[in-house]
Amino acid sequence: MTEQVKKKLEEQIRQLEHELAHELPAEIKKAAALGDLSENAEYHMAKQRQVFVNARLGQLKKRMAEFALVNLANIPRDRAAFGSTVVVYEAERDEKITYKLVTSEEADVSNGLISTTSPIGRGLIGKQVGDLVAIATPNGKRELEVLELITIHDEVK
Repeated sequence: MTEQVKKKLEEQIRQLEHELAHELPAEIKKAAALGDLSENAEYHMAKQRQVFVNARLGQLKKRMAEFALVNLANIPRDRAAFGSTVVVYEAERDEKITYKLVTSEEADVSNGLISTTSPIGRGLIGKQVGDLVAIATPNGKRELEVLELITIHDEVK
């Protein structure tokens, strides 16, 4: 995981923890003071937000734990994987396209950053130079030929 993504997740976790520990209890207490809880919209909204924040916090912490398990030694050196830059040729459009395989948090299709969990990302994982791959995308089937591959190991050198 890039340091930028790690910092972004840590900041989101910090903000949610602050909201959960300080802001929401104050809102709930203030709303409860208004009286009858059965018809108290402010109270119910604050409680719903508390449930949402707890769930989101759990998701973010799980994602951080998953990133901690990424071992660069397990990423192949000769085929496309997380961190690879892959240049492909799409005959139907007669164009070369460069993709970088990144985490879903870093994905930015307009800049060629595609998630390893996207249809194209999944299709390119494990491919080598010269491989042909047919990928079903929401916009239809795409056939790509891998022209060039730069793995995360090549970039570290």
